Amino acid sequence: MATQIFVNLAVKDLNRSVEFFTKLGYTFNPKFTDEKATCMIISDTIYIMLLTEPFFQTFTSKRIIDAHKEVECSICISAESKDEVNEMVAKAEAAGAIIPNPATDYGFMYQHSFADLDGHHWEFVWMDPNGAPEHQPED
Repeated sequence: MATQIFVNLAVKDLNRSVEFFTKLGYTFNPKFTDEKATCMIISDTIYIMLLTEPFFQTFTSKRIIDAHKEVECSICISAESKDEVNEMVAKAEAAGAIIPNPATDYGFMYQHSFADLDGHHWEFVWMDPNGAPEHQPED
């Protein structure tokens, strides 16, 4: 069985977050959805668990940050093309996301990002599999 990843994110309003990510084209697993949480499907092995802040807090004794002011992580998802990167960011902006920076084009890699309704940082990236520079070890 392939390794799966479940990223857990605290959200203020679960229904609002589901509506936002539905506009980006994502679907949700109803088996893992209730009034406190939902499982957003990114791929066959990648899932984002959107948890209401009170429910998220039951998993940690640490304070939940305000992702509009601080960053806890950057979620980066690959895309099939530069156009797909731009399409996802455009959908996010149309659904209410903030675009903090313009797209960056490194030639072999193209990326663009947005902050979702709760301030979480998302990046979409396209990489040319034949164009990545080779890593040169330091002497």
